[in-house]
Amino acid sequence: MSAADAQDYASARARLVAEVDAMYAATKLETGLAAMSPQVRSALGKVERHRFVPAGQQSLAYRNHPLPIGSGQTISQPYIVALSTDLVLPQAGQRVLEIGTGSGYQAAMLAEIVGRVYSIELVESLGRAAADKLAAAGYSNVEVRIGDGYAGWPEQAPFDAIVVTAAAPKVPQALVEQLKPGGRMVIPVGASQEAQQLLVIVKRADGTVERKSVLAVRFVPLVPGK
Repeated sequence: MSAADAQDYASARARLVAEVDAMYAATKLETGLAAMSPQVRSALGKVERHRFVPAGQQSLAYRNHPLPIGSGQTISQPYIVALSTDLVLPQAGQRVLEIGTGSGYQAAMLAEIVGRVYSIELVESLGRAAADKLAAAGYSNVEVRIGDGYAGWPEQAPFDAIVVTAAAPKVPQALVEQLKPGGRMVIPVGASQEAQQLLVIVKRADGTVERKSVLAVRFVPLVPGK
């Protein structure tokens, strides 16, 4: 990449951060967040989204909307990626599970903040490609596994936080069980793309959960493994 290209991408990321800032302000009544946290804002301005989109779409990488990545999947809208990250209250040193690696962009955002990210992708070609992109971008604290997101990653549980990037008809019980007491999960829930809500799940010390609906969203479905 030339110095001019690098500068163009940096300028585009700065514009994207400003756009996402504006969306936070516009949706603060629904989300309860008037602005990005400093760590999420820093990550959004640092993660090179053009690395995680198909080669023919790099000129669109810093627009604030989803893009197709193949196999019926998308790289999510940067606003939603930032919001999902903020809603789990990420902190340095945490262990976070991501369900639906997709392009690897959400994992990269999390990896900028937390200690380690464990990411599961059902579609093998997407998962392998995302793992390669994450490694090439220097994210050595992300581990990608090909598997069924509904089952989670019990060998690495419990997790401080879980971010789900595809919509399930209901919250998978296995993921609740793999969340630490006091941990938080963000998950879109709904049977169709027309009727989904982004939920925040907080696990209480006694194992029960508190649920809060944050925002109407549209995600691709979370497909169970065979």
